[in-house]
Amino acid sequence: MKKLFLLDAYAIVYRAYYALLKSSGFNNKLGFNTSAIYGFLNTLHEVISKYEPTHIAVAFDMGGPTFRHEIFSEYKAQREKTPEDIIQSIPIIKQMITAYNIPILEAQGFEADDVIATVARQACAAGFDTYMLTPDKDYCQLVNEHCFVFKPKHGGGYEILGVEEVKAKYSLESPSQVIDLLGLMGDKSDNVPGCPGVGEKTAVSLISQFGSIDNLLENYESLKGALKDKVGNNKEQIKLSKYLVTINDHAPVEFDETLLQIKKPDMVKLNELFSELDFKSQAKKINAFYGYNSEPRPRSLFDFEGFANETKASESEIVEPAAPKRQNINTYPHKFELISDSAQLNEFVAQLESQTAFCFDTETSSLDVLSAELLGISFSWKETEAYYVAVNKDNIAEVREKLTPIFQNPATLKIGHNCKFDISVLSVNGIPVNAPLFDTMVAHYLIQPEMQHNMDILAETYLNYDTIKYEDLVGAKGKGQKSLKQVSVETVAEYSAEDAEVTLRLKNKLEKEIEKCGFQKLFYEIEMPLVSCLSEMELAGVRIDDAALGESSKELGRQLSDLEQKIYEQAGEVFNVNSTKQMSEVLFEKLALKNSKKTKKGSYSTDEEVLNSLVGEHPIIPLILDYRKLKKLLSTYIDALPQLINPKTGKIHTSFNQCVTATGRLSSTNPNLQNIPVRDGLGKEIRKCFIPDDDCIFLSADYSQIELRLMAHLSGDEHMCAAFNQDKDIHADTASKIYKVPLEEVTKDMRRVAKTANFGIIYGISAFGLSQRLGVSRTEASQLIDGYFASYPAIQKYINTCIEQTRERGYTETMFGRRRYLPDINSQNGNARKFAERNAINAPIQGSAADIIKIAMVNIEKQIKEKGLRSRMILQVHDELNFNVYPEEYEVVKQLVKEEMEKAANLSVPLVAEIGTGSNWLESH
Repeated sequence: MKKLFLLDAYAIVYRAYYALLKSSGFNNKLGFNTSAIYGFLNTLHEVISKYEPTHIAVAFDMGGPTFRHEIFSEYKAQREKTPEDIIQSIPIIKQMITAYNIPILEAQGFEADDVIATVARQACAAGFDTYMLTPDKDYCQLVNEHCFVFKPKHGGGYEILGVEEVKAKYSLESPSQVIDLLGLMGDKSDNVPGCPGVGEKTAVSLISQFGSIDNLLENYESLKGALKDKVGNNKEQIKLSKYLVTINDHAPVEFDETLLQIKKPDMVKLNELFSELDFKSQAKKINAFYGYNSEPRPRSLFDFEGFANETKASESEIVEPAAPKRQNINTYPHKFELISDSAQLNEFVAQLESQTAFCFDTETSSLDVLSAELLGISFSWKETEAYYVAVNKDNIAEVREKLTPIFQNPATLKIGHNCKFDISVLSVNGIPVNAPLFDTMVAHYLIQPEMQHNMDILAETYLNYDTIKYEDLVGAKGKGQKSLKQVSVETVAEYSAEDAEVTLRLKNKLEKEIEKCGFQKLFYEIEMPLVSCLSEMELAGVRIDDAALGESSKELGRQLSDLEQKIYEQAGEVFNVNSTKQMSEVLFEKLALKNSKKTKKGSYSTDEEVLNSLVGEHPIIPLILDYRKLKKLLSTYIDALPQLINPKTGKIHTSFNQCVTATGRLSSTNPNLQNIPVRDGLGKEIRKCFIPDDDCIFLSADYSQIELRLMAHLSGDEHMCAAFNQDKDIHADTASKIYKVPLEEVTKDMRRVAKTANFGIIYGISAFGLSQRLGVSRTEASQLIDGYFASYPAIQKYINTCIEQTRERGYTETMFGRRRYLPDINSQNGNARKFAERNAINAPIQGSAADIIKIAMVNIEKQIKEKGLRSRMILQVHDELNFNVYPEEYEVVKQLVKEEMEKAANLSVPLVAEIGTGSNWLESH
């Protein structure tokens, strides 16, 4: 039996996209959403593997008006614009179909269903059974004894609709009457009007009585009452609707039996796509199905701009030469040597000493720098060659003696991937590492800040090389995972030597990219010195007053209990406040509060967005919000901090992340210091528990309004610059201008409004957003924004310039050249475009602030070392630096910190660092 499957591409894509997006969403390494592609591929493979078509084709709408638009311009006019993710996915889906050697069917001026109808008619006449794969009910009109609708079912599987199934489903005598049914009912999704007031039940009744729309309109006067008027008054509209819903089976396409015959895919091209899209499980399944043993490999480098441009391709397919097969340790020519005895070490050190640059990587028993045992160090200074120096308790003293002078040599460039970890490990083991450094992770972070920077991914991306994975040595994560210490030294040597050699090759690639982008100053003078600075900070650590934490825990526990009781009183019953299900029942069933947002399981959501929207609707809402905030801080900080105290040092050693945020700001983990509230009581409870060493002082230095000062500088607005240069209260001065009152007449409320506007404008706030923050009408907020720009006209010009330049270049940049790529600035999706525009305004300011404090940190650390001070920088949070200061060094440290922070950048307005001291973080800030 000849069996033809015709797939309605867009119908499948939309269904797949929204189904997968709602469940979790899919993104590849570039952050590109692959939901639509993944879902389409699943459908395509399922059809081929389970239903064994002899022939197959995929039909697409070509875009632009169709013959239906010519007669009814409002056809489909109400539909929302296609999501940007789908627009970008379609060219890739077409490449995938082409790789499958499956024909793509299109016809200008016709829709996919017309194309499918035409081919189906011709195929059935040629003796084929034809299956139209689509969720669209319109296709039911085409069903006959050899033509079927192959409809996806909710939850999986397919429903096959033949003649009898369509007749039973719609209570009709013939599938052709589906045209009459839809013509009377109309179709909201396509903006087909139908007959007003006639739904499916009435339409079925009318068709049963009259047989067709044509007969109905000829005999409508036999109807009674309102129905007679509805039909009689809308005869032309009903005729139009029937025309619009009738699928045209004479589109300009021809059925070619040979062309549509199922063929084996081009597995090379398919695997290239799978690799680029991160479809690992799918690749494995499909390769196995076709008996193809080669692993997927990238078609080209993960070049974001190239990938983005490729997705914009429309009708012409992109043809690229096949990429070489990805190499690995077994196919790549290499010479890796294990150094395990004293004689080998001496010979190796003699070679290493003569190098002007080398790559290094450490292997440890764990990722905890302070407790990990150093197992070995790998080195590479020539591509294809690497060495692994095994380290143990018997030889560590010798290794330390021989390698320390080399690592300390300021004339030698040390290269690594995530150097901070390695130099910290070596420092703990008595091998300090001096600059200069080249960190490939940081280099890639500057080049592509929003991509992943994992070495394995970069090796695949830039070198077309598949590295040995850590899990290959120790097993998957979980109870059964071994320590690297349990793996043979030969195996670890090969793994580590490969890392060093691969990192060296990455350096040679990324170094050129740094130069190409003009990032030399940013990379070599800011980011690289910062690596050592962060390592020093992490190793220094900060003390925690665990007694104070205990008291805070008890106090906050009492507050939680009080809030719980108040929530019970408002609810009128006792329930589990931490159960979202029970909370949902109380709020939306018992108290009958309004909520349209549901969870995946079908219950009403009680997330923060929902609760904030209900503030003012019931007194229980603010109590719940306070309870959740308090509980989160209690579990995240108050109760968690004691668990983070290192038993060896008695301190917390926060990890500062240099390559996470897209703006350039540092982030931190264990604990996340950036999320500690600044001014409320809960934040104060946490901050008072951070204390200096015994007999030392806690010193805090904070940039004053650095983002506003940067806005003044970057925009060059003379009024804002004058306010800062004259040391005025910027918020009061802004209020004076907006409200047109003398400075001395500005009230606290006026200043509050102006402050909200000042900081909101930096983040591209809208009138709606400002109205929400201030609790005023949108009109009032709009007037406030207009008044703001009238007061600071150069800021309005600067904002417009930022957006225009980003739209042209695809990225925005800081004062120091750090880039933030914003491809959505030209998106057809309004929300995505607006979000990118806000980032185009804010990223240069926030990123410049990040660069400035990094410069200050590097220079302060340098000064502390040059002066031989014992005081140390221990924390960085937002625009604030914190220090552990010895009393006898206080004046020197205070002066150098203030000076270095304030001269970190040359602005047209002064940079001001405010210094505070105390017996804990709270007192000093």
